[in-house]
Amino acid sequence: MPREIITIQAGQCGNSIGSQFWQQLCQEHGISQDGNLEDFATEGGDRKDVFFYQSDDTRYIPRAILLDLEPRVLNAIQTGPYKNIYNPENFFIHKSGTGAGNNWAAGYAMAESVQEDVMDMIDREADGSDSLEGFMLLHSIAGGTGSGMGSFLLERLNDRFPKKIIQTYSVFPDTQDSGDVVVHPYNSLLSMRRLTENADSVVVLDNGALSRIAADRLHVQEPSFQQTNQLVSTVMSASTTTLRYPGYMHNDLVGIVASLIPTPRCHFLMTSYTPFTGDNVEQAKTVRKTTVLDVMRRLLQPKNRMVSTNPSRTSCYISILNIIQGEADPTDVHKSLLRIRERQLATFIPWGPASIQVALTRKSPYMPSSHRVSGLMLANHTGIATLFRKIVTLYDRMRKRGAYLQEYKKEAPFADGLGEFDEARQVVMDCVQEYEDAEREDYLTRDVKGGAERAEEDERVR
Repeated sequence: MPREIITIQAGQCGNSIGSQFWQQLCQEHGISQDGNLEDFATEGGDRKDVFFYQSDDTRYIPRAILLDLEPRVLNAIQTGPYKNIYNPENFFIHKSGTGAGNNWAAGYAMAESVQEDVMDMIDREADGSDSLEGFMLLHSIAGGTGSGMGSFLLERLNDRFPKKIIQTYSVFPDTQDSGDVVVHPYNSLLSMRRLTENADSVVVLDNGALSRIAADRLHVQEPSFQQTNQLVSTVMSASTTTLRYPGYMHNDLVGIVASLIPTPRCHFLMTSYTPFTGDNVEQAKTVRKTTVLDVMRRLLQPKNRMVSTNPSRTSCYISILNIIQGEADPTDVHKSLLRIRERQLATFIPWGPASIQVALTRKSPYMPSSHRVSGLMLANHTGIATLFRKIVTLYDRMRKRGAYLQEYKKEAPFADGLGEFDEARQVVMDCVQEYEDAEREDYLTRDVKGGAERAEEDERVR
């Protein structure tokens, strides 16, 4: 039974990543730029209907909704090589076309003003599904549209579809470099509150780590957006392979989420992928012999993580799922897991099972690959709290000075003062505390107290 997933792309980053993701899926399933099945795509056994549906003329159409408050990126998609695969009714560009000006509050307020049009699109797509499993939101949290409109959508989806899973692929800003969005700490904090409260699973990717991986792996010192988006779409397609080429486990979203997220608050996941190849970069095409052990060992190396964190000595894994594609023998997997355990390459929480779950999945028969085996790791790791702390620190620094607050005060969410910021900060710090508590042996037996109470108690213990 297909368990359909509707993809919602919000803002410039979400739509740029989404556009690459759909190109990748079309290539993997043998679907042409017009949405027709290629003549060579004769092998069955893949589930196209999780992400696509068939139109009356049997073309494959993505279950995708593309939203933006300014026209540039969506216009590029509508005139690009894959323009014919999308449902033209599923594009939404705000009629003013001015965008949210990198302001979360403007994005949120504009989304509220057009919510009927947007929710109509989502309802129509949901009604067209036989057994909808959930939603995938692609967005960035630093700018205005992906963060503000994305936050608004998370709240509404949660109200409208309380039993459906909401997974997001959220691109976090590079905390070392403010880039072109000076107010990213404000936007990020406000978005993170919604990601904590309204999403079931958040795959965290950050621009700093993506640029570093492009420099190290693809040998590109100044990677273009297209190259970093290519990394993200590779991760997204790998993380959905078990849904599209189903095996006997992890073949639906709820199975993946349940295996990775033991307690609902700790639902932020980090990813690693290996080996990366750059189609357009000659130096990255060095082909090594890839074995299951090589791949699984590399996935655990911090330099392959797509998130910039500074794990402490007590940081540990809560859970790991490795999705191994290609020619992998279950006995190799078993041997590799034993070797990793012997060498203690991964430290796990003291209160749960210390095991790496592995899903073996087929590769697309239509895409040539120079590697026998490639792997993606989805991991729940307490070290992610260090990234959140960094964002809160940057926020505190700006808020103390009262910098750039005037633009936020003009918008509806801040009509009654700046309480929205204080609430968001509290939610994010509670989440950080939850991850830090998860490193303790008595995590499951401690009383669940409020963040302030717990912080006081910890202070006393220190």
